[in-house]
Amino acid sequence: MWNQVYNPFNNQALSTIAAALPVVTLLVLIASNKVKAHIAAVIALIVANLVAILIFTMPAGMSIRATILGAITGFFPIGWIGLNVIFLYRLTVEKGAFETLQNTIGGVTTDRRLQLLLIAFSFGAFFEGASGFGTPVAVTGAILIGLGFSPLAASGLSLIANTAPVAYGALGTPIAGLASVTGIDPFLLGAMVGRQLPFFSLIVPFWLIWAFAGWKGMKGVWPAILVTGVSFAIPQFLISNFVNPWIVDIGASLVSMACLILFLKVWQPKELWTSAALRGKDESASTMPRPKPMKSVSSGEMWMSLLPWIIVCVILLIWGTNAFKFAVNPWATWNYPVPDLHNMINKVAPVAAKPTPEGAVFSFTWLSYTGSGMLIAAIISGLIMGFSPAKIVTEYGKTIKVCAYSLLTISAMLAIGTLTRLSGIDATLGLAFAATGVLYPFFGTLLGWLGVALTGSDTASNILFGNLQKITSEQLGLSPILMGAANSSGGVMGKMIDAQSIVVASTATNWFGHEGTILRFVFGHSIVLACLVGVLVMLQANVFTWMIVH
Repeated sequence: MWNQVYNPFNNQALSTIAAALPVVTLLVLIASNKVKAHIAAVIALIVANLVAILIFTMPAGMSIRATILGAITGFFPIGWIGLNVIFLYRLTVEKGAFETLQNTIGGVTTDRRLQLLLIAFSFGAFFEGASGFGTPVAVTGAILIGLGFSPLAASGLSLIANTAPVAYGALGTPIAGLASVTGIDPFLLGAMVGRQLPFFSLIVPFWLIWAFAGWKGMKGVWPAILVTGVSFAIPQFLISNFVNPWIVDIGASLVSMACLILFLKVWQPKELWTSAALRGKDESASTMPRPKPMKSVSSGEMWMSLLPWIIVCVILLIWGTNAFKFAVNPWATWNYPVPDLHNMINKVAPVAAKPTPEGAVFSFTWLSYTGSGMLIAAIISGLIMGFSPAKIVTEYGKTIKVCAYSLLTISAMLAIGTLTRLSGIDATLGLAFAATGVLYPFFGTLLGWLGVALTGSDTASNILFGNLQKITSEQLGLSPILMGAANSSGGVMGKMIDAQSIVVASTATNWFGHEGTILRFVFGHSIVLACLVGVLVMLQANVFTWMIVH
């Protein structure tokens, strides 16, 4: 047995600095924009091992085993989801089904404000729920630029819109990552996030149109904005609290799109807003491309373009039920307690009241993984769209090649999170954060924002800081569920300013070299919205305690 050490230098300040080295290394390397994310993650992982072994006295064998366990857990189930979603997306692009879907959605209305609501917010939320990892911004940015929006409007507004859905992105991957490092039931974490983000699902659509068209422009379509926000926020709350955290965005986005489209059949704004440039001076408007001609789409073509995503919804609804998991997991599960690691590490005081063994079991539930359901949906959709089995296999190989670096990054990130948890490094950081006392709910929320802003992923931020949030909240007598959720909810507002998302936005809109302009446009929106989330969490911790999931 090995007992965790939380103050190896017998000096709290020096021990905290040492504990922060892996995370600081990762964030500095990524923020420099000179080191690619996967390389930065690997370097930080090496630093984490050195700190755990040389400073925190963790046996080298345990450190290496914890690293391997974390890396494998990073791929199954987290990377497994993203890989298979991107696979389906590539199949729809290859067969032209995605272009048909683009023409269908873009042709609903000619008012630019309403197009933003439908495409950037509601449709983007669907792709966030289905895939995440930059796909929503790439898709909505490409559609908006094709409809004639200015490059800054298309990129910046896509980034602002892609916030409130992020915590449930890629079929709940951030929630799964948070649960994996905290040990808290993902259903409880998902429910708590569902008691925070719906408020911002109401705010963000108004914020989006205000950023584009100003107060007057927003006021002209407020009924449509309200319909969009309410029809997203209510399903977001209900699904996260009473169904599961995996299909929240898919369900809420479909309801929101349907409600907005139906509402527009009985209501139209008094004045049509045709300008596709941002309010005020928009220098990118001078380089606006000509809108692509909208092709007429028959009802048959429309339904064929929707069919792959309908199949996804049906299969994931089945995969997300407890009945399905209970039916398949008994014979489709392999539990592997890691030798010389499982129950061989003790959490001790002041983190635990008495020595408490840390579990280290890899549970390979290969069939009930959400990613497995996604792969089955992609194969069925591919066959329906006319792909041969051989072509499907070829496309899957290409998808693996495209996603290789992202998968490496995710695995390395979770390896860091697992190692810091088992070595007690994050406990040392948590004890330091506990010093913020009554203000911790606010600063803890901003920690999630900072993590996403610098790593580019709510999942990565949850993995890095999730257990730290748990430890710190326990030290302060706060709910670990509240602060774990706050890390994810605060993190979503950092998504619009991370380097990865901004590069994706500039690439999707063919506005290369203007990443700094995009960042300057969205930064103020990001920090103000993050602070608002922090205020909400403060209120939930101290005033509206009945809102906390128990």
